[in-house]
Amino acid sequence: AGDGDCGHTHARAARAIQEWVRAQPPPAAPAQLLSALADLLLEKMGGSSGVLYGLFLTAAAQPLLKGSDLPAWADAMDQGIAAMQRYGGAAPGDRTMLDSLCAAAEVLQTLRDPGAELLPVLGAAVKRAEEAAEATRKMEAGAGRASYIGSAQLLQPDPGAVAAAAVLGAVLEGLRG
Repeated sequence: AGDGDCGHTHARAARAIQEWVRAQPPPAAPAQLLSALADLLLEKMGGSSGVLYGLFLTAAAQPLLKGSDLPAWADAMDQGIAAMQRYGGAAPGDRTMLDSLCAAAEVLQTLRDPGAELLPVLGAAVKRAEEAAEATRKMEAGAGRASYIGSAQLLQPDPGAVAAAAVLGAVLEGLRG
């Protein structure tokens, strides 16, 4: 769907992150880590996804400047999504990466609850993001490159939504490891 470069773009980002981590230890402070990742993706990822992830991470870093407790991570997700919507113009239901991210964000709201535990909440958020990505299979594209293609030709889930769910899954696996 779209211009067919989603997998290549995300692979380029993954390689850039791997090279960056091998070359230097990433910042330990969450806000600085997200800001550095934003800069890296804006420079190396390319495509509209690189810009959108860069905007997301830059905005998500802001709430983490004050602390990195679990509610701050929920705030980070909300602010990152708001930045993507503001600058990208898409909304949930438009068959984009926002479908997965917004579904995950709904679950991540429980990080604000007393006694919330990160890994179970994040696991549930990843599952919900994957379900939302699969649900894009039946959606009409309202934004992004896929919106230029007739819906009869869109037979697969939105690649950006699948990739966003995979990124969240990789974060979960990294935290578990």
